[in-house]
Order: sequence, then structure tokens, then C-alpha cells
Amino acid sequence: MRALFKRDLPVADIKIMQSNVINSMETPVIADPVKTRRLRGRRVAVIVLNYYPRVRRSAEAHAEEGMSVEVICAKQKQEDRSRDSINGVEILRVPLQHRRGGKAWYLLHYLRFLATSFILLTLRSLKRRYDLVIVHNMPDILVFSALVPRLLGAKVVLDLQDPMPELMQTIFGAEERSRSVLLLKALEKLSTSFADAVITVSETCRKTFSARSCAAQKVCVVMNSPDEKIFALRPPSVARSLTETRPFVVMYHGTLVERHGLGVAVDAINRVRQVLPNVELRVYGDRTPYLEQVLTEVKDQGHEKWVRYLGSKTLEQIVQAIDGCDLGVVPNCSNVFTQINMPTRIFEFLTRGKPVIGPCTPGILEYFPEDSLVFFELGDAADLARRIEYVIRNPLEVVEITRRGQEVCMAHPWSRERETLVEMTLKLLTGSRDSRDVNERYAEAQAE
Repeated sequence: MRALFKRDLPVADIKIMQSNVINSMETPVIADPVKTRRLRGRRVAVIVLNYYPRVRRSAEAHAEEGMSVEVICAKQKQEDRSRDSINGVEILRVPLQHRRGGKAWYLLHYLRFLATSFILLTLRSLKRRYDLVIVHNMPDILVFSALVPRLLGAKVVLDLQDPMPELMQTIFGAEERSRSVLLLKALEKLSTSFADAVITVSETCRKTFSARSCAAQKVCVVMNSPDEKIFALRPPSVARSLTETRPFVVMYHGTLVERHGLGVAVDAINRVRQVLPNVELRVYGDRTPYLEQVLTEVKDQGHEKWVRYLGSKTLEQIVQAIDGCDLGVVPNCSNVFTQINMPTRIFEFLTRGKPVIGPCTPGILEYFPEDSLVFFELGDAADLARRIEYVIRNPLEVVEITRRGQEVCMAHPWSRERETLVEMTLKLLTGSRDSRDVNERYAEAQAE
């Protein structure tokens, strides 16, 4: 491991080296998705509790290819419309607001949405048949809401973004051999056997599911890459120096639950400020009971001036927030779920040229070599503090690390993951696969 803290370089040297890094960086040529309407006239239903970015990208990709796309999801408290049409996707929101609770609440909530989706899909498919139904977990058994469309000839795809057995162990502290976890593994296997194809978000998850639930060839990886139309690639930038007037800004965004480690980040920043006082943590995400608990502790300790909660933001606003920070952190706690998780936030920070500190876990190391991220020991606030101080004191080394991290991002842009998704749909519905290069099809479309 290279030495943590080296002497600061003169500003002139920093500027020269930054210019060299930016000029030597290769910007990928990524064609916009080619709207060749390869699935024109087909009809797809998308079933999901919450219409989050991964679902949105998937739905809009199918709409761009000419499919009639209908999303059935739960209505969120900030949404005032039951029906909507966004970017060619028809959205039907059912009044089943989600809130966090115990096992009994989750079970009731999932069963209510399963029953509602089953009824709606059945009624709508009897009027006009679906060609495809895509179901996003959680829960895995939501896939059985597509029973009638499947009997009528529709293909069914199950998108397993989150492995439920590992989440059960993490959220409720369940043992791996407990009845609830074993039941979830059995339901996962039953659900994947019902589906015609399975999608997941990383190679680590694919290995997990294929080892215990279904054949490896049935699982397709479509990574949770950010849409480059929103998260456009920027060259790495040297972090600005600490000054009396401007703080060094560390940013956290995402789901504000304990397993994602906001408390670890707060603890780490507190440690850093004992050496480098002008450091600030900015937090973005929906309010949760866990967030309220952390903010109460922050206030009681008198730290509210440097831990700033700035609310929930759209993807476009998150881009602006990232551009205004100096460092992104993914401060996950240590548990069985975060060991296999591949956080999208890493890609989002890197595409905007910002360094990111992430946990050293199998799920992340599957894609990022040890020299392409600033790694810390999972759940260790003291180690996270050391890495934050390292980033502040070694800006040029961190630019090189960020550049290598961007190479990983450029190998998995959404345009490429989108093509994998569309090709899977084509293969399911037509038995064929359009394997020509994306840029080749784009050039042909431009020539026309």
C-alpha cells in the first residue's frame, strides 16, 4: 500500500499534472441508442413496487424499441397522479404506499401488492394480450402476478436486483439457517423457475443466484449503470484545497438505511475534522427513521453545522450535487448484503470525474481492481477517516486512481447494458438476436 500522507505539491505542479491527466484521458465514443423499433407492435407490462431509476431505464429502453410499455407500481406519497405518461411509458399507480416496518408489515404489504398486480394484469391481458411481462423484485414471488399472461403466451422476466435472503439477514438479523431465510431461498428458486429469464445487476449476484436457484445460462447481467445522457462523462478533477472560507465537501446519496452506513460516514468525518477542521458532509435521500436517528445524534453532539441533510433530489439534481462536491463516499456497514452489493453510486461519482471511497468487498472487486478506487475496510469508520484524509492530502495520486476507475465505468455504459437488455428481449420473443455492433447500426441510421 502506498504511503497515506505525502507532502503537498506546489499549486503550479498540480495544475500541470492535472492538464496532462485530462489531455491523456480517452473519451469513449458511445452512440446514442438506435431507435430502430425492433420490437414495434409488441406489448410489455412492468410490475414493480417503486418506479426507481433502474426500472425507468429498462421501461424506456423497450419503449424506444417500439413496444407499448405499461408500468404497474405503488403510488408514493409525493405523487398526486394515479396515471401518467413519461417518455413513452404509461404508468398506473395503485394506492399502496410503502413504509418500513417489521416482518409482518413487509409480508402484508407485499401480499397486497401481489394480489393487486395479479388482478390488474389478468383484467388487462384478457382485453389485449401481453407479449412480455417484466417483474422487478422485491418480493421475488411478485413474478406470480404474471400467471395469467404467461398462460396466454407471454414471456416472463424476473429482475432480481436485491437478493432477498441476504437482505432478510441484514435487516432483521436473521441467521443464515433460520426458517425465514430458508423459506426465502426456496421462494427465490420457485420464482426463478417460473420465469422464462432472469436478470440481475452484477456478476457476483449472477453467481449467487445460479449457485442456489437456477441454471447460470438463464441469468443475464444488466448492470445498474447510470444513463450517460444524464451522467455525462467528465475528466477527473483535482480536489480543491481546504481554505478557511470553503470547506472540503464529502457527499453521500442514496437510501438512508443503517446497512448503507450513514452513521459510519458521520463518525469518519468527525475523526477527520480533529485534524482537518474544514470538512463538511452533505447527505441526500428520502427521509427515513434511521436518518432521523442519525440527525438527532448529530444535533445532540453539536455537529449539525458540518453534517448537512439536503433532502431528496432528482437524478438531474444529483448530478449538480456531485459536481459541487470534492469526494463521494459509499460508507457501507459490514453485513452479508453489502459484501455482494455493487453500488451504482460509485459509477455516478466516477462518471462526473469525482473520486470515490468504497468498501473493499467481493461485489465491488469483481469489477474494480484495487488501484481503481480508494478502498476502505467495510464498516470501519476509523479506516474511512484515514482514506478521506489521504484523498485530501494526495490530490494528484487520487486523480490517477479516479481515471482508472473511469475506465471501468467506460467499459459498462448504460448504452451497452441497454443493448444487452434489448437483445435478451428479442431472443425471448423472436428467437433471434440482432448481434451487429451498436455503432454500426447507428451509422446506418445516420446515413438514412
